[in-house]
Amino acid sequence: MPGWFSNIEEATIDNANFRTVLFTGRSLQLTVMSLKPGEEIGLEVHDDIDQFIRIEKGRARVSTGKAKDQLDETREVGEDWAVIIPAGTWHNVVNAGDGELKLYSIYAPAEHPDGTVHRTKAEADAAEAEHHHR
Repeated sequence: MPGWFSNIEEATIDNANFRTVLFTGRSLQLTVMSLKPGEEIGLEVHDDIDQFIRIEKGRARVSTGKAKDQLDETREVGEDWAVIIPAGTWHNVVNAGDGELKLYSIYAPAEHPDGTVHRTKAEADAAEAEHHHR
């Protein structure tokens, strides 16, 4: 694909999957996510990947820190907020609202295989476990 053209707000809000990769380029990747109330992305770190997250719908609690057991920054964010997570930063995003949390994320460089669709968090966790055991 020579590029990606779409209404990002509609693509994000219309996404019903936990994670869907919309575009993968040489230097970045665009994904959309939908988290149920109380659901979280899960504590993670991307050693060589910077991440941009924008909340389109709902409320989130975002925690970041230098170590897995040292998340020293937590913010409550809502619609139209953006978060940048530098490479090497531990982080987690939790749906802190009563409805679905809809967000999009840009990874630079790409994090997930092109065309990835995880319908549920359990499916995403299983794929991550398989990826890390190879």
